[in-house]
Amino acid sequence: MTDVEKINSIREKLNHHNYLYYVQSTPEITDQEYDLLMKELIELEKKNPDLYDPMSPSQRVGSDIESGFAQVKHKYPMLSLDNTYTKEEIAEFAARIKKTIPSEQVDYVCELKYDGVSISLIYAQGKLAGAITRGDGEKGDDVTANVKTIRSVPLVLKGKEYPENFEIRGEIFLPHKGFEQMNQEKIKAGEQPFANPRNAASGTLKIRNSSLVARRPLDCFLYYLPGENLPFDTHFESMKAAQSWGFKIPEYIRKCRDLDEVFAFIDHWDNERDKLPFDIDGIVIKVNSYRQQQKLGYTAKSPRWAIAYKFKAREATTKLISIDYQVGRTGAITPVANLKPVLLAGTTVKRASLHNADQIALLDIRIGDMVVIEKGGEIIPKITGIVHEQRHKDSASVVFISHCPECGTELVRLTGEAKHFCPNDTGCPPQIKGKLEHFVGRKAMDIGLAEATIEQLYNHGLVRDVADFYTLTREMLIRLERFAAKSAENLITSIEDSKNIPFDRVLYAIGIRFVGETVAKKLASHFRSMDRISQATLEELIEVGEIGEVIAGSVLRFFQNEANKTIIRRLAQAGVQMELSGDALQPKSLKLKNLSFVISGVFEKHSREELQKMIEENGGKFLGSVSSKTNFIVAGEGMGPSKKDKAEKLGIPIISEDDFLEMMK
Repeated sequence: MTDVEKINSIREKLNHHNYLYYVQSTPEITDQEYDLLMKELIELEKKNPDLYDPMSPSQRVGSDIESGFAQVKHKYPMLSLDNTYTKEEIAEFAARIKKTIPSEQVDYVCELKYDGVSISLIYAQGKLAGAITRGDGEKGDDVTANVKTIRSVPLVLKGKEYPENFEIRGEIFLPHKGFEQMNQEKIKAGEQPFANPRNAASGTLKIRNSSLVARRPLDCFLYYLPGENLPFDTHFESMKAAQSWGFKIPEYIRKCRDLDEVFAFIDHWDNERDKLPFDIDGIVIKVNSYRQQQKLGYTAKSPRWAIAYKFKAREATTKLISIDYQVGRTGAITPVANLKPVLLAGTTVKRASLHNADQIALLDIRIGDMVVIEKGGEIIPKITGIVHEQRHKDSASVVFISHCPECGTELVRLTGEAKHFCPNDTGCPPQIKGKLEHFVGRKAMDIGLAEATIEQLYNHGLVRDVADFYTLTREMLIRLERFAAKSAENLITSIEDSKNIPFDRVLYAIGIRFVGETVAKKLASHFRSMDRISQATLEELIEVGEIGEVIAGSVLRFFQNEANKTIIRRLAQAGVQMELSGDALQPKSLKLKNLSFVISGVFEKHSREELQKMIEENGGKFLGSVSSKTNFIVAGEGMGPSKKDKAEKLGIPIISEDDFLEMMK
């Protein structure tokens, strides 16, 4: 492979993993694997300066900006730290510092590297004035309302010795106990559990409803005061002072006089990290003196006075005995490795994730192989490599199954998707039971049913689809084991109460693939009734904000299925809500009646979601794409060029945020 091909290949991989990590919060590779790819790219680009590309992943920091939040520019950029995986590189870091300030004693501060979501808190006159995510380093999402719900973040500071206006930075994270509790609730509700605490913390911060955020046990450690003219000479003093102001400054911090003390701190926490009640993935080493930090300065992407030492993920080697194929609620097939039990990070591991057919092929995994398993915060470990020298000479490559292991239906794999699926969504037992569990979940129809009870109802042939819940009677239930008269009565009452659940939750509950809570609300708000959604065309579905072709196609397929049509008809006959209530249907005013709007760009005064709400509450219609039906485009900073071009071709007026607000007066 030529250097050009290597560079293009690595850029493509890094862009893909940037998106998964920062936008989707669903990383597929470890930080170490990512860093090694980036390091290889930088070296290749240095060797081939003629292949410079300003859009290369090496030229920017990945972004976790969520379009639904207002974006705020950081007063001081939130730079990333250079990563290292060896003590030799820490020694080189120290040597570079000594070269810049040769005649001075350099003290270091060592801290744990918390595996969460970076946050910058802004205080004015001792009160919390803002909370901004890292974003792309230059600007981030304003998540102040969500962060105010975190009890360890002070809303008003203690004492009077703090600066009048300042920023303090840290990490929002989920302790292990809270993470386990959240996942138990998600599993009980029939939902997919979070992969790890970092994903859960990141996903929670992106929830638009701060009351939901308040129910999740987020925590926040603070570890850095940026800026000039700070009231102290050293970082260590600043942290001790910040602790007296009411901030949660972690106790896991040590001032070190030399590298021997730094290495002792690293060794201690490499051995003891499994005992902590939260996840860490390394150690951060900072020069303590602010004056020395200023002398050392910054590169374009990171400070020269700090470095992050990353721990290697916990690994073990064991034998692959067999592979099971699990069928999920949506029909997705997940291969899971059965392993010879092995001790890893304090727990005995018997199973590991294999993700999909591509991952199996990439690693060339074979039954009987000695495999390397890694645990880095995920619920179950994953296989990351093979010990090829121990492979049996007669071993054969794994052939991914072609038919569903539960119902025998031939599997399909849609273009652009990594997983295989069983298309028999109305006849495959795990899919049926998964849909039943999803339907009764707390965020869906909120029917008081445990997973074991659903299994019992299914096995006795009483419930085969979600509409069957509404045919259950007290007499049917009390004939079952563990059902007394009172428990049967309670279940019938719970089912009856579910008929009052709002339409958007019903739409979420019926289990259309890719239609989560947020998408269900958008569809319900736009179309107002199940009947109108079922008759919508692909183009009409795509007009709804944030509904793309994949979601629209899934909705179309669902309502083209005769079995699904029958279920919807039976739910309606049972009295389940099939349209928005009268109050929800009535707009607050008719100022924007018969007008359709497209929103594009970033706005100063309101978020995109707030503008959309104003449009809909005042009788207007919000569209996701520009068409001849569009009356106005509300344009903010960074409006999409394709939308602008199309609007100009169609002669559609482009108005500013202020113009729109003037229309509302």
